[in-house]
Amino acid sequence: MGGILLAGLLAGGCGAGEQGGSATPASPAVREARAVVASTPPPSAYRGPTTGPPAQPSAPVVFVAADLTDGGIAAVARGVQEAARAIGWPLQILDGQANVVGESEALHAALRLRPGGIILGGVDAAEQQPALREARAQGVPVVGWHAAPRPGPDPKLGLFTNVTSDPAAVARLAADYAIAGSNGTATVAIFTDSEYAIDTYTSELMAADIRTCGGCSVLETFDSPVSTASIGAVSLVAALLERYGKRVNYLLAVNGAFIDGASTALTGAGLRGDQEPFSLAAGEGVESEFGRVRGDEYQKASVAEPLNLEGWQLIDELNRARAGQPPSGYVAPPRLITQSDVPSGAVFDPPSGYRENYTRIWRR
Repeated sequence: MGGILLAGLLAGGCGAGEQGGSATPASPAVREARAVVASTPPPSAYRGPTTGPPAQPSAPVVFVAADLTDGGIAAVARGVQEAARAIGWPLQILDGQANVVGESEALHAALRLRPGGIILGGVDAAEQQPALREARAQGVPVVGWHAAPRPGPDPKLGLFTNVTSDPAAVARLAADYAIAGSNGTATVAIFTDSEYAIDTYTSELMAADIRTCGGCSVLETFDSPVSTASIGAVSLVAALLERYGKRVNYLLAVNGAFIDGASTALTGAGLRGDQEPFSLAAGEGVESEFGRVRGDEYQKASVAEPLNLEGWQLIDELNRARAGQPPSGYVAPPRLITQSDVPSGAVFDPPSGYRENYTRIWRR
């Protein structure tokens, strides 16, 4: 991966210190970061599991979204819709309206439908324990997308499994991009939303990775709601620039909505889209982010998950739960998207044949 932009990053920004006789060799942290940034998962990494139970009898499924205006959640919902049609299950989508109370009301409405399964789309499972205990009492399996900090089953939270790329891999790609791009001099601000455990975990991991680089530092971590980030980040970034000026060279965010707001502030400060501070979104990867990366408009890269594939995986995991089998254990790797390889579609949708793979499993 990384054709044009990555080659320039490695040969210029990261390797500049090694050019000529008076060059200073890159530090171990920078060399390691460059290796991580240059790595690319093979297409086979996105095929999903190889075996599983055949499709269980048709039963209604409810997708409870934390906020359908969030591009990542909406993209996953579209994948769930595709997969539900393929397996032959009716699907209903409910919107939690970007707040804990709305999510609780949507979850209880889902339970009143006596569904064959519930999917949490970005809903933090820890915040919804009363409803999840009720689901367990009713025997309704629950799977989550970004519903807990880590991928895999979480019986304590009432999740058959949680579908997400490994936040540690997501965070490392984001932080290492800044370390490599700055040649070990990254001074970053991080934007997160503590309402969601996975966002907190990802932002903490990004900060920890930045601090492994001796010449790098985390200036501040901002905690602000994702639902209002396109507005809230404007004042946060304006204040950041006032405090630190040119010291800040990277903005790392757990959601592209923060970069929406940052772009407004950077424009207001008279900065061009191709000037520092450079922005990167860690996780998801949606159309608005790709547009900014493609146009070099205040976002250099995005750490993207295969959102449509994860929608298919959610249906497959529910099918396993209904068949009395364990979760698949499949975890899709994230991919660093740069200007040289921005997807043409709305999301990163690898041509790996995962749709055919899941359909084959269900129809056997």
